[in-house]
Amino acid sequence: SLENHVEHFLKAANIPHEMQPQIQGEPDCVIPSTAAYNDPGYPNDRLFVLGVKRTCRDRWRQVVNEGKRIQAKHIFTLEKGISGKQLVEMRDSGVTLVVPEPLHRQFPPDERKDVVMSFEGFIHDVKNRLA
Repeated sequence: SLENHVEHFLKAANIPHEMQPQIQGEPDCVIPSTAAYNDPGYPNDRLFVLGVKRTCRDRWRQVVNEGKRIQAKHIFTLEKGISGKQLVEMRDSGVTLVVPEPLHRQFPPDERKDVVMSFEGFIHDVKNRLA
Protein backbone atom coordinates (compact mmCIF):
# COMPACT_ATOMS: atom_id res chain seq x y z
CA SER A 1 0.00 0.00 0.00
CA LEU A 2 0.99 3.62 -0.37
CA GLU A 3 1.37 3.94 3.42
CA ASN A 4 4.06 1.24 3.39
CA HIS A 5 6.05 3.18 0.79
CA VAL A 6 5.78 6.41 2.77
CA GLU A 7 6.87 4.59 5.93
CA HIS A 8 9.84 3.09 4.08
CA PHE A 9 11.04 6.53 2.95
CA LEU A 10 10.56 8.05 6.42
CA LYS A 11 12.64 5.22 7.91
CA ALA A 12 15.30 5.61 5.21
CA ALA A 13 15.50 9.33 6.06
CA ASN A 14 15.82 8.48 9.79
CA ILE A 15 12.70 10.47 10.63
CA PRO A 16 11.01 9.31 13.82
CA HIS A 17 7.33 8.64 13.19
CA GLU A 18 4.37 6.45 14.05
CA MET A 19 1.96 5.05 11.51
CA GLN A 20 -1.73 4.81 12.47
CA PRO A 21 -1.26 6.66 15.79
CA GLN A 22 -4.05 6.72 18.31
CA ILE A 23 -4.53 10.49 18.44
CA GLN A 24 -7.42 12.79 17.58
CA GLY A 25 -8.92 11.83 14.25
CA GLU A 26 -6.47 8.94 13.76
CA PRO A 27 -4.23 10.34 11.01
CA ASP A 28 -2.11 8.02 8.89
CA CYS A 29 1.16 9.23 10.42
CA VAL A 30 2.41 11.48 13.20
CA ILE A 31 5.95 12.81 13.41
CA PRO A 32 7.86 12.38 15.68
CA SER A 33 5.60 10.29 17.95
CA THR A 34 2.31 9.92 19.76
CA ALA A 35 4.11 10.64 23.04
CA ALA A 36 5.40 13.97 21.67
CA TYR A 37 1.94 14.81 20.36
CA ASN A 38 0.37 14.09 23.76
CA ASP A 39 3.04 16.08 25.66
CA PRO A 40 1.69 19.63 26.07
CA GLY A 41 5.25 20.87 26.58
CA TYR A 42 6.44 19.56 23.22
CA PRO A 43 6.63 22.43 20.68
CA ASN A 44 3.78 22.41 18.14
CA ASP A 45 6.12 23.55 15.36
CA ARG A 46 8.03 20.27 15.71
CA LEU A 47 4.93 18.10 15.24
CA PHE A 48 3.64 16.88 11.89
CA VAL A 49 0.48 15.08 10.83
CA LEU A 50 0.77 13.33 7.49
CA GLY A 51 -2.24 11.91 5.72
CA VAL A 52 -1.55 9.36 3.01
CA LYS A 53 -4.22 9.39 0.30
CA ARG A 54 -3.90 7.84 -3.14
CA THR A 55 -6.60 10.30 -4.24
CA CYS A 56 -7.66 13.32 -2.26
CA ARG A 57 -10.11 15.42 -4.26
CA ASP A 58 -12.69 15.34 -1.48
CA ARG A 59 -10.92 13.25 1.13
CA TRP A 60 -8.42 15.96 2.01
CA ARG A 61 -11.00 17.61 4.27
CA GLN A 62 -10.87 14.73 6.74
CA VAL A 63 -7.17 15.45 7.36
CA VAL A 64 -8.10 18.93 8.62
CA ASN A 65 -9.78 17.26 11.62
CA GLU A 66 -6.91 14.88 12.38
CA GLY A 67 -4.39 15.80 15.06
CA LYS A 68 -6.15 19.02 15.97
CA ARG A 69 -3.19 20.26 17.98
CA ILE A 70 -1.31 20.78 14.72
CA GLN A 71 -2.59 23.60 12.53
CA ALA A 72 -0.55 22.88 9.38
CA LYS A 73 -1.34 19.46 7.89
CA HIS A 74 0.36 17.52 5.11
CA ILE A 75 -1.08 14.97 2.72
CA PHE A 76 1.08 12.68 0.63
CA THR A 77 -0.79 11.86 -2.56
CA LEU A 78 -0.34 10.65 -6.10
CA GLU A 79 -3.38 12.65 -7.22
CA LYS A 80 -2.84 14.47 -10.49
CA GLY A 81 -4.13 17.88 -11.38
CA ILE A 82 -6.35 19.03 -8.54
CA SER A 83 -8.24 22.17 -9.55
CA GLY A 84 -6.98 25.61 -8.64
CA LYS A 85 -10.11 26.21 -6.58
CA GLN A 86 -9.46 23.13 -4.45
CA LEU A 87 -5.82 24.09 -4.01
CA VAL A 88 -6.92 27.49 -2.70
CA GLU A 89 -9.34 25.75 -0.30
CA MET A 90 -6.53 23.49 0.89
CA ARG A 91 -4.17 26.41 1.42
CA ASP A 92 -6.84 28.31 3.34
CA SER A 93 -7.39 25.22 5.52
CA GLY A 94 -3.68 24.83 6.30
CA VAL A 95 -3.19 21.74 4.13
CA THR A 96 -0.06 21.19 2.05
CA LEU A 97 0.09 18.47 -0.57
CA VAL A 98 3.24 16.37 -0.70
CA VAL A 99 3.47 15.13 -4.28
CA PRO A 100 6.28 13.52 -6.28
CA GLU A 101 8.12 16.24 -8.20
CA PRO A 102 7.20 14.94 -11.71
CA LEU A 103 3.50 15.46 -10.92
CA HIS A 104 3.86 19.13 -9.94
CA ARG A 105 3.41 20.41 -13.48
CA GLN A 106 -0.07 18.88 -13.56
CA PHE A 107 -1.29 21.39 -10.97
CA PRO A 108 -2.27 24.97 -11.86
CA PRO A 109 0.99 26.96 -11.51
CA ASP A 110 -0.46 30.05 -9.81
CA GLU A 111 -2.18 28.09 -7.05
CA ARG A 112 0.35 25.31 -6.48
CA LYS A 113 3.24 27.46 -5.24
CA ASP A 114 2.05 27.63 -1.62
CA VAL A 115 0.20 24.30 -1.50
CA VAL A 116 2.26 21.66 -3.32
CA MET A 117 5.68 20.46 -2.18
CA SER A 118 7.90 17.55 -3.12
CA PHE A 119 8.49 14.59 -0.82
CA GLU A 120 12.15 15.59 -0.75
CA GLY A 121 11.12 19.09 0.37
CA PHE A 122 8.89 17.62 3.06
CA ILE A 123 11.74 15.42 4.37
CA HIS A 124 14.07 18.43 4.38
CA ASP A 125 11.52 20.59 6.23
CA VAL A 126 10.86 17.88 8.84
CA LYS A 127 14.56 17.28 9.46
CA ASN A 128 15.22 21.02 9.85
CA ARG A 129 12.36 21.50 12.29
CA LEU A 130 13.22 18.41 14.34
CA ALA A 131 16.92 19.36 14.63
